[in-house]
Amino acid sequence: MPRAAKIAFLASDTARAEGALDVLTARYGQVPPEEADVILALGGDGFMLQTLHATQEMAAPVYGMNRGTVGFLMNEYHQDDLIDRLESAEEAIINPLRLRAVRPDGSVVEALAINEVSLLRAGPQAAKLRIRVDGKVRLEELVCDGALVATPAGSTAYNYSAHGPILPIGSDVLALTAVAPFRPRRWRGALLPKTAKVRIEVLEQDKRPVMAEGDSRGAGRVSSVEIVSEPAIRHRILFDPGHGLEERLIREQFL
Repeated sequence: MPRAAKIAFLASDTARAEGALDVLTARYGQVPPEEADVILALGGDGFMLQTLHATQEMAAPVYGMNRGTVGFLMNEYHQDDLIDRLESAEEAIINPLRLRAVRPDGSVVEALAINEVSLLRAGPQAAKLRIRVDGKVRLEELVCDGALVATPAGSTAYNYSAHGPILPIGSDVLALTAVAPFRPRRWRGALLPKTAKVRIEVLEQDKRPVMAEGDSRGAGRVSSVEIVSEPAIRHRILFDPGHGLEERLIREQFL
């Protein structure tokens, strides 16, 4: 990246992030995201995901600095030496998931998710789900609070809280994880190839309603959801040397 890098600073709507935005733009200048060499996101992981979704059609990579509460995808906040940090940053490439959800009324919702696609019960009773992988029924009935499919980048988020595995960022696999499984009681989920097409069908949907989400963005109640990796979309994320996503994923497993 050239020394005279054009930076587009974006901030979440918190006092900490907006204060940092004022300081950094006064010091380093400001350009629109579509004209930038790099997009710099100020906030937490939620804002980083929001920024990646909003800028996915742009060529510039995204570098985050933590001004939020959670910062797994963010770098530490410092005002000094920003250009040096950007020049030496390590790049990670992330492909999102594409979900296609069919609602009970037959309408269809399509969306992208960088971390995970999750299905969660929307009523007092446990959900009943049927899981197909590449058209073949792999689990006839999963009784649970929900299920999710996570990317390597999202494997330390909701997936990890649901006792799913942490996936190396360079691995071509997805995690299929149950949320509070009741039957099969000992089912621990599955590791699937990145090319797999996962279809989750809601059984007894009137009695046991289920809602779907992609990166916590709701798709409402669903009858079924198809989930695939989207290789055509490549999110470029920058990290300080020695603190890249691969290192963070490994370090997380030894905390």
